[in-house]
Formats: sequence, C-alpha cells, structure tokens
Amino acid sequence: MVQTVLRLEIRGLVQGVGYRWSMAAEARRLGICGWVRNRHDGSVEAVVTGSPESLERIVSWARRGPASAAVASVDVFASKGTFDSFEQLPTG
Repeated sequence: MVQTVLRLEIRGLVQGVGYRWSMAAEARRLGICGWVRNRHDGSVEAVVTGSPESLERIVSWARRGPASAAVASVDVFASKGTFDSFEQLPTG
C-alpha cells in the first residue's frame, strides 16, 4: 500500500514551548511515522506519513500545537520517504 507523505513547515511561537515533544506524542498516538525538528530560522519542520484520516488529524493539530505555542501558519507540501517510527531530530 502506498502511503501519503507530507512535509509541514510550522511558523510562529513554536520553539521553546514543547512543540516537538507534543507533536511526537500526538503522532505516535495517531499511528503516524516520520520526524519533527526545529529549524535555524525559528520554525518547526515535520515529515509525516500515515492514513489519510490520521494525516488530516495531525495537520489540524499542527495548526494549534500545544497550549503554550502560538502557531501563525502551517504550510503543507507533498513529500517522499519511508519511516518505521516517529522521531525528534536535531535542529536542521
């Protein structure tokens, strides 16, 4: 089965507020694989793969983030990759 893979670019107050940790927990809860990392420009980037329903839910969650975040925008792009788990990666 071919899985949909999306890349998310999340901007706003999204670093230093537990965004990556919270996204990883939500992704694992939803059965999503991929990764999340901070970027040097202050944004957060994530690549996610899973069922269409779970991807819709994680994108919706990304637009809110954890309670301490203030998400300004989430850009979503088609991507590629194969993942077996969900990880937090170093800043890139």
